[in-house]
Amino acid sequence: MWANFHTHTDFCDGKSTFTEHINKATELEVKILGFSSHAPVPFDCNWCMKSVDLDTYLKTITELKASSSIEIYAGLEIDFVPGSISPNQFNNRLDYTIGSIHFIDAFADGKPWEIDGTHAVFLNGLETIFKNSYKAAFVRYFELTRQMIEKSCPSVVGHLDKMKIQNHENKFFLETDAWYQTQVNETLSQIKKSGAIVEVNTRGIYQKKTTTTYPSPWILELILKEGIPITLSSDAHHADDLVNQFEETAKLLLHIGFKKLHFLHEGEWKAFNFKQNGILF
Repeated sequence: MWANFHTHTDFCDGKSTFTEHINKATELEVKILGFSSHAPVPFDCNWCMKSVDLDTYLKTITELKASSSIEIYAGLEIDFVPGSISPNQFNNRLDYTIGSIHFIDAFADGKPWEIDGTHAVFLNGLETIFKNSYKAAFVRYFELTRQMIEKSCPSVVGHLDKMKIQNHENKFFLETDAWYQTQVNETLSQIKKSGAIVEVNTRGIYQKKTTTTYPSPWILELILKEGIPITLSSDAHHADDLVNQFEETAKLLLHIGFKKLHFLHEGEWKAFNFKQNGILF
């Protein structure tokens, strides 16, 4: 049996309804399910929830909690854009938050630069905002991650190194480069101080955008060494992906040396033993 706290419904860019997720969870023996649609943002975003829908989203989850045999929790994946939006804005309405960086700084017209969209948009922002300095752009990504953790720490840090999808086939740098590893280590140090959980996210693998989890296995080794708690998620935008790549990733985590995965259960984050085929209640 499994649990998953990073899922997206049709309230944002997800393709499945609440009911479809729950039905598939029952079929797949997912015993705990957290919903985390993209939170509303105060600027145009075609994959985020609309502000007018937030109350309905939360009300629906409350009703599902009372009627479902699966343990259900209310969350949001919330962007951190300084001076604009942060996980803290939603804390009092949710069971948990996932904090993620999808935007870095902005173009001259004020439009935030989306860094996990198309490569063409990435290259445009890289040239326009960072004068084609890939190093400066990636450093800024990790700076914003640390700023989020310091000023508006979420329950879970989402897809820690997702910006690597723009570095396909090491187009710009190697992850063994000293400057990149320094940014990762500084970010992990901030996470350790905060007590936040890091998600091990499988979406990049099954979408074929990366060959490894977010974060990369070498970062997972550092996370284990630092004693930072982890959770396993699929970032499912479709119910069929609720446990996509879970067994393969659990095998990797066991090989690295992890013994526990963390999930909300009975209202608290708890550590569970796990095997390749699931968590042990």
